[in-house]
Amino acid sequence: MTTINKLVQVAGVIDAAEADMIIQQGTDWLGFALRLPSGKDDIPEQDAAVIIKGLDAPHAGVLISYLTDAEEISDFCRELGVVAVQLHGDVETAQLRSLKEIRPDLFVLKSLVVKQDNAEELLRLVDDTHAFVDMYITDTFDPRTGAKGATGLTHDWNVSAELVRRSPKPLMMAGGLNPENVGDAIRAVRPAAVDAHTGLEGPDGRKDRAKVAKFVAEARRAFDEIG
Repeated sequence: MTTINKLVQVAGVIDAAEADMIIQQGTDWLGFALRLPSGKDDIPEQDAAVIIKGLDAPHAGVLISYLTDAEEISDFCRELGVVAVQLHGDVETAQLRSLKEIRPDLFVLKSLVVKQDNAEELLRLVDDTHAFVDMYITDTFDPRTGAKGATGLTHDWNVSAELVRRSPKPLMMAGGLNPENVGDAIRAVRPAAVDAHTGLEGPDGRKDRAKVAKFVAEARRAFDEIG
């Protein structure tokens, strides 16, 4: 894994050509959302595995998963060849502990999904789980659809900033980030990493090269400013 600082991830990769373009623009990690509850994955699992196994360090593929069972998560990560997994499901602390025991080599990101008034709940979650997590990722809940990620919605950045202060582990910020707001988000929250998905897409649903390039440039500039 690359150093967990000033890290930029782009999620929702749909094919090899898009993955190559994202890497060319200077992104560190690529996120692959698979076995989604909706059943509408962005990319077939076998295609994702080929891309992931072809990445050269410091670039890495990250499984974005809603699975909640440690054994199942571990097996799927092994199938794909990922070194990192981003858990968006309601994973019990005991399962997080179990995952770390069976796969100490796996870099585990746990989502902190920001709702209207759940800041205290998220802070307690950090207190309870940080021993079994390598990084947290904030995201935004969509009350209309119940979605916990890829909503294109921002949330109260004060909550993310409070989570950064509370967490002994680094935090990746996501949730409605795009080339226009990522710099302000980094300066306000001071995360270790940022992630974008829908905010980088064009009308055709593919990642837009200019948007990805600007997102990476604005993120790097803001990370340099906050040191």
